[in-house]
Amino acid sequence: MSKTTDIRIVDARCQTKRFDYRTPIKFGGRIVNDAVLLEVDLMVETRGGRTGHGHGSMPMGSVWAWPSQQVAPADTLAAMTALGESLVAQARGELPCGHPLRITHALGPCRPVIAARMVANAGLAEPMPVLAQLVAASPLEAAVYDAYGKALGLNAYDTLGEPFVDSDLATWLGEDFRGETLDAYTLRKPKERMPLYHLVGALDPLTHLDVTTPVGDRLPETLAEWIVSDGLTHLKIKLAGDDIKWDVDRVVSVDRVATEAQSARNCSVWWYSLDFNERCSDVAYVLDFLARIRHDAPGAFQRLQYIEQPTSRDLRASPDCRMHQASRIKPIVIDEALVDLESLLLSREMGYSGVALKVCKGHSESLLMAAAAQKYGMFLCVQDLTCVGASFLHSASLAARVPTVAAIEGNGRQYCPAGNRDWEGRFPTMFRLADGTIETGLLTGPGLGF
Repeated sequence: MSKTTDIRIVDARCQTKRFDYRTPIKFGGRIVNDAVLLEVDLMVETRGGRTGHGHGSMPMGSVWAWPSQQVAPADTLAAMTALGESLVAQARGELPCGHPLRITHALGPCRPVIAARMVANAGLAEPMPVLAQLVAASPLEAAVYDAYGKALGLNAYDTLGEPFVDSDLATWLGEDFRGETLDAYTLRKPKERMPLYHLVGALDPLTHLDVTTPVGDRLPETLAEWIVSDGLTHLKIKLAGDDIKWDVDRVVSVDRVATEAQSARNCSVWWYSLDFNERCSDVAYVLDFLARIRHDAPGAFQRLQYIEQPTSRDLRASPDCRMHQASRIKPIVIDEALVDLESLLLSREMGYSGVALKVCKGHSESLLMAAAAQKYGMFLCVQDLTCVGASFLHSASLAARVPTVAAIEGNGRQYCPAGNRDWEGRFPTMFRLADGTIETGLLTGPGLGF
């Protein structure tokens, strides 16, 4: 049934922006030195004649979304960007009129067709992964939700129920969700403040003894300095996954530095998450690692909140990588493998006990997976793609509206502060920390809240 609040896209444009990192990030054996953002601007009109402008932005994180052995990083980035630009061009008058859930769902069949064309035109040696397709489409999805809310003069998170959406969640998530809508799984008011997970990359210095070439830009240079400067209480530690001695030593070293820094500021409670970036060969590696941490650094073991996808993102090709034993010890969350409901359900069968949400996979996808994870009693967290500027605010708005998410990752301020400069003056308490938290309660404006 059509609604007067339904929108159609009347204009859509995009551009790219590139920012150098102040320091490189190493994860999964790969090093990243810059960010390329795809920025999308839309104009929409409701059936009732109201108009709204929306903005979406997202890093085209090709090194993470398409870690190819056959295609050069520059070529995967170019193909993903081209896909995003083509989807924006197609959005002008070619998508249905409706709620953002309907519009973004209509993008689904377009993505693989256009992606295949991009790959063929570039003569690439392999198809574009589904994850890369989702990332390429995500800034357009964000702009659709932003424009919709602004056309109605409402926050987009207040437009997820029956007065606005023409179908229940069974349309997208199956019979378990018959009669339900997304407003049951989201908050009407964002959480006032949320802790920020600070990234400890594999190349990041822990103390001044590790600093070989200072950056010299007046930002903290070491983990110890970051903890004191920003009052950090949540640290995400990047690990190798194929060198257990290095991994254990790294966690022990981080815990030693953190304990000293937290003691100096009279902080007694802080947390860790761990990210192996799929590099562990099997669950036995994870179990051995956890046993060693419990023995060598019991304090660190107690502070460990969850572990991100330790083994391959290709779940069907890795049937022996079941996480049941590990998830009985600590939550194990699916990340790179999560691209749809089928992959979420498969991860549950394989013993994963949590879900990492990322707005770079699409706003609708994030909302739907948040609902499914809550329905099935799974641990939830919101993860980053070194989101900067509007993309970080977009990620934070999601985290602040999903009830069971306790913290948000945000490492753009560490590695790419240049990408925040156009936004931090307007939202200083979202980009500058003093007590380890950001002020998510201010994300209440029309659209995505900022």
